[in-house]
Amino acid sequence: MNGLIEAYDRLTDRLRSAGDWVAPLGLRLLLGYEFLSAGLRKAGVEGVPGWFADKGFPPPFDWFPAGMNWAMVTWIEVLAAIALMLGLLTRFFAFSLFVVTTIAIVSTHWPSDWNSLSELWKGYAVSNDGFGNYRIPLLFMAMLLPLVFMGGGKLSLDHALVKLGGRADLVDTRRDDLLALALALLVPGIALVYLIPLWGVLLIVAAALSAFAHSLRG
Repeated sequence: MNGLIEAYDRLTDRLRSAGDWVAPLGLRLLLGYEFLSAGLRKAGVEGVPGWFADKGFPPPFDWFPAGMNWAMVTWIEVLAAIALMLGLLTRFFAFSLFVVTTIAIVSTHWPSDWNSLSELWKGYAVSNDGFGNYRIPLLFMAMLLPLVFMGGGKLSLDHALVKLGGRADLVDTRRDDLLALALALLVPGIALVYLIPLWGVLLIVAAALSAFAHSLRG
């Protein structure tokens, strides 16, 4: 039995090492293709489409003119998509697309009204039957999260720059502390505070953990 457990542990250790090379690559290429296609379609449109101009964006994006929002979304999708495929500044651009997708769900795909979680779940669909249709953008958000937290992997420009900069220890070093937990709550909390404001309590917990961690250091 011990031999089987040791064999399993050795296998998972090598799978983990292999995953550092290949696991993020599929996500980067697929998401890069999807967002690049969406951005190029927007770039090919003259002016701002009426359907976009009439969107009720959440703050602070509702403070900006429709043309500015259209330009920001277009160029974020194009530039971030190219960066993801190259694995350059992966975490930053994955987070940027995470925010863009959150705003897209709120303004376009989220149901305008719902009375229960079971009713809200009906919006987890591709077509809109009156309950929203947030299935595909939600899947994109779930795919972006590993890139936000784990980066682009070893087959990326990020990894090459880390190696060239003599900072290879950053690849395997992990800081498992309260600040890490705060970040784990912060990123999804940013989306949830827009989608279901009550769940924005995650942001409060993240801020409290961060403050407590800093007080311990002091």
